[in-house]
Amino acid sequence: MFVEKITNWDNVVLAYEPIWAIGTGKVATPAQAQEVHYELRKWLSENVGADVAASTRIIYGGIGWTARCGWLFGWWSFSEA
Repeated sequence: MFVEKITNWDNVVLAYEPIWAIGTGKVATPAQAQEVHYELRKWLSENVGADVAASTRIIYGGIGWTARCGWLFGWWSFSEA
C-alpha cells in the first residue's frame, strides 16, 4: 500500500473533486462534502493512525466560483466531521 512510502504526513494534502462534478459546473452540497471528509479521515484513522487522520489537510477541489460554492467559505470545519 502507498501509505508505507509516506515518511512525513505533514507534507500530505488530500484534494478531491466528485467525478460527477468535473466539467459540469455542479458543486457538492455541504452534506456530500462533509461525508467525503468524514470517510477520508475514518480511512486514515483505521489505516495510518488517529493523529494523522486529525491533522491531514483535505481540500475540496470543485468549482471555485464564489457564486457556486460560497457556502464552503462559511461552513464549519470539515475536520470536525
